Amino acid sequence: MIPKIKISDFDYPLPFEKIAQFPLPNRDSSKLLIYRDEKIVDDNFYNLASHLDSNSILVFNDTKVVPARLFFKKKTGAIIEILCLNPTNPKEYVNSFVSIGACEWKVIVGNAKKWKDGDIEFIGNEEVGLDLKAQLIEKGDESIVKFKWNSPITFSEVLDKCGNLPIPPYLNRDTQAIDKERYQTIYAKHQGSVAAPTAGLHFSENVFNSFKNKNITTHSVCLHVGAGTFIPVKSEYIGEHNMHIEPFSVKKELLTCLLNNIDKYKIVSVGTTSTRTLESLYYIGVQLIENPYSPPKIVEQWAPYIRDYAYSFKEAISAIISYLERNNLERLVCGTSIIIVPGFRFRVVDVQITNFHQPKSTLLLLISAIIGDKWGELYTHALRNGYRFLSYGDSSVLFNKNKISDNKIY
Repeated sequence: MIPKIKISDFDYPLPFEKIAQFPLPNRDSSKLLIYRDEKIVDDNFYNLASHLDSNSILVFNDTKVVPARLFFKKKTGAIIEILCLNPTNPKEYVNSFVSIGACEWKVIVGNAKKWKDGDIEFIGNEEVGLDLKAQLIEKGDESIVKFKWNSPITFSEVLDKCGNLPIPPYLNRDTQAIDKERYQTIYAKHQGSVAAPTAGLHFSENVFNSFKNKNITTHSVCLHVGAGTFIPVKSEYIGEHNMHIEPFSVKKELLTCLLNNIDKYKIVSVGTTSTRTLESLYYIGVQLIENPYSPPKIVEQWAPYIRDYAYSFKEAISAIISYLERNNLERLVCGTSIIIVPGFRFRVVDVQITNFHQPKSTLLLLISAIIGDKWGELYTHALRNGYRFLSYGDSSVLFNKNKISDNKIY
């Protein structure tokens, strides 16, 4: 059953001055709030390893933010802003980024009323020498645009030359030089996101080195973060809010690791995007248990709530691994629109590393699903003790009290 949760119950006062406008000089010097056994401890992020159990398994999202914001102009002089969301032709990210001459993307158009049809020109064409143009293919809340350029370079190179990193709109400022480095994790690898997995922005080489003494291992998933991460919840009840679909991929190596260690070691998820990916795996596995020869489908938003599931996590993961092996695949590729709210049954994540989120957001609901009503106490503590909020803000480590054992009978 879809939970009946009022979004107004997840509001709190967030003064503008508490929102971090820029990153700190050093990634790992941010403050760190640890919540474990209903106790709050304050520290700094460079001491993260000291708060994690030995042999923990950290899972990161290694997506890379694309400079996906482009500015064009009509012959009339009207400025049109285009934010690329995901490719439509070619549909695969990798193929779109290596396209030469043209490709099509689903986009959000700023000042859309001024652009009804025809080609528009990139504002910096004379400077970059590409003759980059955009053609409106399909108009809507999310339009489809064809990009065209006259140079034998890839679309990835076009974006590098012409695009701006789409920093969060609540920063209320233009992208600056520092954002090109710092609105990106040091382990970012696969292009595709229009927002950073910000929990990972705190990690430095020193932090990674500190894991070795406690035998803490690391793995990665890749979920391309969409613009939906910035969409506020406008409905009175969360059940009326629609989540965007985001593509993700997971290596068979990680699936095998989870299968063998889910009951032995704590699984530490770096960021809410990693959590949504990891928890989506169970529902992919259910699909493959019940339809083993059908390709997995997108995990629907309310899949965790609409029925009871009798399968164990190990059964679900085993089904995914069997599917990959039958099809000679080394990586699961799928999509998810899963929403995690109070009442969610966690099957993977023991510990959540995350920043401090906006009032009345789906991310705040996810935090409440992990630690319950204590989220209000944590956020009050953070506000009173100089923590910086949102994307460039400080971090927290939350130990999950709501994970269910894989041996439990539902």
